[in-house]
Amino acid sequence: MFDMLTKKFSSLFSALTASNTITQSAITDTTNQIREVLLDADVPYSVVDAFLAELSKRVIGEKLVKSLNPGQQFMGHVYDVMCQFMGNTNQQSHIFSVPSTVLVMGLQGSGKTTTIAKLAYHVLQTQKKIKKNGILLASVDFYRPAAIDQLEILAAQVGCSFYRAISTNPVQATTEIMNYAKKIGAQLIFLDTAGRLHIDTTMIQELKIIDDIVQTPHKMLVLDSMTGQESLNVAQAFDQAIGFEAVIFTKMDSDTRGGAAFAFKYMLKKSIIYIGMGEKLADLQPFNPVRTVGRILGKGDLLTLAEKADATIKQSDQERSLKALAKGNFTLEDFANQIDMVKSLGSLSSIMQYLPNMGGAQLSRDTIDKGEKEMRTFRAIISSMTQKERYMPDIIDGSRKMRIAKGAGVTVSQVTTLLERFKQSQQYVKLLKKSGLFKGMFR
Repeated sequence: MFDMLTKKFSSLFSALTASNTITQSAITDTTNQIREVLLDADVPYSVVDAFLAELSKRVIGEKLVKSLNPGQQFMGHVYDVMCQFMGNTNQQSHIFSVPSTVLVMGLQGSGKTTTIAKLAYHVLQTQKKIKKNGILLASVDFYRPAAIDQLEILAAQVGCSFYRAISTNPVQATTEIMNYAKKIGAQLIFLDTAGRLHIDTTMIQELKIIDDIVQTPHKMLVLDSMTGQESLNVAQAFDQAIGFEAVIFTKMDSDTRGGAAFAFKYMLKKSIIYIGMGEKLADLQPFNPVRTVGRILGKGDLLTLAEKADATIKQSDQERSLKALAKGNFTLEDFANQIDMVKSLGSLSSIMQYLPNMGGAQLSRDTIDKGEKEMRTFRAIISSMTQKERYMPDIIDGSRKMRIAKGAGVTVSQVTTLLERFKQSQQYVKLLKKSGLFKGMFR
């Protein structure tokens, strides 16, 4: 997400903030480079001009703060203006009123149907008062082959209710679905509407009638981030014809430049509430503008990473790992568990985006792939060990190394490398224990 912006801004500010002095010409040069970065990211010209005008207004004639060097102060203004443009809020998750219907709209190919399932899954994780059988997924998309079949399969994966209308007329089917939802007492209905390859009069008129039947404040527009500035035109057309509450950008894990998402709040005066970051049900993230700006500018986002860890790693596993560190009794079993926990958070490249000064790190794809391959190798080696060897690695001699290597399908030298890395980790753990970092965390 916003990888291009992160890398460009990281290199742009590294020299600027390292300097104790900064000239007006340096600020002008940096501003011009910011223009190029935003335009390269496919941010519309009008938004770039407005952004730089606001930035200049803040910088010109400003008095310097003694505790900051000029470069840091300038970067602080960039951060503030970015937050202003992208939505100066720290929301964590959108709350749907209950009972209600969520009308999901979008063009064909935007990922609308998959997004509905992700939304249902996310609601079940965050709005605990809503039960699985309280969520109903239904569709009036009779134009795309197998669209309703796809939604039925996804509903089963989520574990919520699904209804297939008897009528194949979108308007009549909507009434039928709403009556069924009322009959079963559904708390939340996610209604998938028909899309087109482009906006046309028939689709708009159909959506208006469906909107009149449903009468909900929760109208979500799904946009494909890969379409760039065209997604902004689509959003404006939907807003003028029907209106919507907020937007969900899909495919943000792909090779998208992010310009449309950057400009959306400023141009549409509406919020991005979620972004799709993959194909799995859990790959839907609340969009937090302030934290996103922090990642773009290299400040990292440890809060989101911690929340992601809490959502994906069992509390008992986290506590067991911390206790092992606190006692200084760090074993190969603990080492393996930590590898598993890191893996559950995603790829190394995705995790790096949340770490300060790492999102724009110029690490090659080969370097990252090598690191992930090494993690998998280490995990396989530990799995090939006996329980005694995991807790007492000092007993691993030459013959044991050969047996472990054969079982893991690796070389003896790779087993030796793992043991050396593990010893280094033990030394770090001992240093942390001596520093008193874990003191008081456990009784």
